Amino acid sequence: MGWTPLYLDVQDKNVLVIGSGEVGKRRAQRFLSSGANVIILSKHTSDKLKKMGALYKPREELKKWVDWADLMVVASGDSQLNQEATFLSEDKLINRADFPEYGNLIIPSSFSIGDVQFSIFTQGKSPLMAKELRKRIESVVKKKDIFQLELQHFTRQLLKKKVTDQKKRRDYLYQILNDKKINEFLDNGEVNEAQNYVTQLLENLN
Repeated sequence: MGWTPLYLDVQDKNVLVIGSGEVGKRRAQRFLSSGANVIILSKHTSDKLKKMGALYKPREELKKWVDWADLMVVASGDSQLNQEATFLSEDKLINRADFPEYGNLIIPSSFSIGDVQFSIFTQGKSPLMAKELRKRIESVVKKKDIFQLELQHFTRQLLKKKVTDQKKRRDYLYQILNDKKINEFLDNGEVNEAQNYVTQLLENLN
């Protein structure tokens, strides 16, 4: 299939999760944390997810809640239920935890370091390697990288007020990225000092 990575704004969207095993609970928690309305079809409930705002409904109401949903996660251990939910979903976004190729949405392994989000998708070949790759990424990305990200954002906001030419703004951002003094500040975690230094550098721009 022609998978491509995207980020989806699910704030206030209706998400139906079918099944409350480890996968269903994990994905329900992710959507709840992102501001979605989540209903879980299951015989078993989780106090943690209920406190986060999840509602639990009986499986017999499948059709009703499929119609309600903007997006579905099918993750039960009942293959017949999974197939029925997929059939009813029609053209909705649907994630099949058991057979991804039967759905049209992948929910990859993801994690954050500061404000940077990483997603790993192995085409379903190896969840174990997804975990190993995550460890390697976490070992490479340092606090200084996150500080530089914040500084780049700070600098971009200043430049947008002063420089209309996008190429010139990019050139200035590269200068900031490679500036020896700025890197010394960031090595020491002195983000405010780095911002003050950038402000002085850009003070006389037209």
